[in-house]
Amino acid sequence: MQKFDVVVIGGGPGGYVAAIRCAQLGLSTACVDERLDKGGKPVLGGTCLNVGCIPSKALLDSTSLYQSLANVKDHGIEVGELRLDLGAMIARKDRVVQTLTAGVAGLLRKHKVSWLKGHGRLAGQMRVEIVPSESEGTAGTVEADHIIIATGSEPAPLDVAPVDGERIIDSTGALDLTEVPGRLGVIGAGVIGLELGSVWRRLGAEVVVLEALDSLLPAVDTDLGREAARQFRRQGVDIRLGARVTAVEHEREALRVAYEDAAGAQALEVDRLIVAVGRHPHTVDLGAEAAGLSVDERGFIDVDERCRTALPRVYAIGDVVRGPMLAHKASEEAIMVAECIAGQHGEVNYGAVPWVIYTAPEIAWVGETEQAARARGAKVRSGRFPLTASGRARAMGETAGLVKVVADADTDRVLGVHLLGPHVSELLGEAVLALEFAASSEDIARTIHAHPTLSEALHEAALAVDGRPIHI
Repeated sequence: MQKFDVVVIGGGPGGYVAAIRCAQLGLSTACVDERLDKGGKPVLGGTCLNVGCIPSKALLDSTSLYQSLANVKDHGIEVGELRLDLGAMIARKDRVVQTLTAGVAGLLRKHKVSWLKGHGRLAGQMRVEIVPSESEGTAGTVEADHIIIATGSEPAPLDVAPVDGERIIDSTGALDLTEVPGRLGVIGAGVIGLELGSVWRRLGAEVVVLEALDSLLPAVDTDLGREAARQFRRQGVDIRLGARVTAVEHEREALRVAYEDAAGAQALEVDRLIVAVGRHPHTVDLGAEAAGLSVDERGFIDVDERCRTALPRVYAIGDVVRGPMLAHKASEEAIMVAECIAGQHGEVNYGAVPWVIYTAPEIAWVGETEQAARARGAKVRSGRFPLTASGRARAMGETAGLVKVVADADTDRVLGVHLLGPHVSELLGEAVLALEFAASSEDIARTIHAHPTLSEALHEAALAVDGRPIHI
């Protein structure tokens, strides 16, 4: 029986990063993964690279370009007839995915990580059984001194709207539609629902988003959430809050979606329906119970602050454990665990995990919202700066949005930074660094920002905390 210092189950942003870091630290490492590509061939990268972060951003960028070309007259640019080749757009998305997943395979080879192709499950006594797919892989069992579980998550089902892959689809199916739906329904106004709704709205679909909660994006700072809702509606995305779906009926030419809101029973007809009500851990057939691993009723594996499970030398990271289901969070946990296994000191600052919603405008934040800080009894000061006053945003013609800095009123330490606008995902790194180094709003205010840039909006918001912004 082959033996490794570390066996990682899962090849996504948590799993493959854990395998690479373990190998860098001199540990013999294997990575077990069961995912297959569209052609039935084994592929690394997990949900993120294959059917999540990367393909959705590829389509968001493509559709943003399409929309921009339809609205360039104000820039003094005349274009001919604009025509959509959806097949070519989807093919480009697939090429981006293939390039990156092949790159991950190359990284494992570079670091001499053994890629074991198949479904991995705990087989007791620090052993992992590999069950190959029908197309490729070799059955067997390997032994490990340490095991890292990084099996990721999958779309959560909705009983009243079972996915059939044709009319009712999940986030994976929404990335491969062969035509633009005339009428598209989306159940769920979270990150996934809003991003996918944006993709197809830009291409001409009438989009209605049904959200059971009474508020849009409750985790987002109230100021940003309110402005985001206004911008989405200006773009023609029909967001209906407090709408609980009760039934979906297949009619000859459409789907009839029944829902209830504050006004009572309602109905909506759509051609396609995306179910985007969140994700749940992929821990089915992991062999957890037989191995004595603690898994809660939702499928999450119980871990401590270092991602250690109740089993000695068995760790779990990413979407299968507590915390946000974000690729970069999984990757940081992967590095922490690898370094702990190697006897180093690994740590993840969960208070400085960045969030991004890649709509237009983008929504990005890190740390506490003003509302959350006040709710726990903190005294806060906040500063805002609208992008309408940003020279760079004005030159770009993209002035929808704002930047907000929340700071402790006594110490001036930055508690949270919240951004809404074009490319704010790229501005967020400075805010994360500010939280990591316990910066004050004055630290940001005293930092020189290049002109003209969007980053100046963060500088001005920091100045506004002290009531001294220059350009508003």
